[in-house]
Amino acid sequence: MLAAVIFDFDGIIVDTEPLHYKAFQEVLVPLGLGYSWEEYLGCYIGFDDRDAFREAFRAGGEPLADQDLKRLIDEKARAFQRIISGGVEPYPGVVELIRSIAGKLPLGLCSGALPADIDPILGQLGIAGLFDVVVTAGDVAASKPDPASYALALERLAACFPDRVITPETTLAIEDTPAGIASATGAGLRALAVTNSYPEEMLAGAFRIVASLAGIDLEGLRLLF
Repeated sequence: MLAAVIFDFDGIIVDTEPLHYKAFQEVLVPLGLGYSWEEYLGCYIGFDDRDAFREAFRAGGEPLADQDLKRLIDEKARAFQRIISGGVEPYPGVVELIRSIAGKLPLGLCSGALPADIDPILGQLGIAGLFDVVVTAGDVAASKPDPASYALALERLAACFPDRVITPETTLAIEDTPAGIASATGAGLRALAVTNSYPEEMLAGAFRIVASLAGIDLEGLRLLF
């Protein structure tokens, strides 16, 4: 029986990946470390900012000190804020699905993004207060596909609802990337994949795959589960 639902953010609630890519390039291109959109999709999508910068420097054969990493993350965050200030559009059906779950089942958000990237967008979409638990890049040491973020989200949901039986086996993760699916399944959750970012054949780790969340409500999720 479905006991809780945890949403990914980028690629599930909003299509921010092109915006993150643009922000990364604003920081990396002047350093001679820029890369193509195809490279972003093939390698970087699903990483948090820390690991994305580490990979860009590794690929470019450049060292990256911890203090420089922090500065780069701050620069990228400022660039991203400028980019999203004009507003963003949610994926079809996702806001309605979140609203159909909120208050009926424990609801979490598990993202490799930073709170500064997430909070303004949730506010714009009018769903900022609907998640019982939010886990972001700042809460864990390792990004997806490491299972730490989903394990922590599940732990926090169980702590928030001690009267409910919230286990990995009764919790559904909604994801769009192979890294996200690996993170969720590595923590023991079932993953529902949406083909927003990758074709179906690349999301084989999920137990179910759908083309869109449009038209799916809580009862629809229960049937899928």
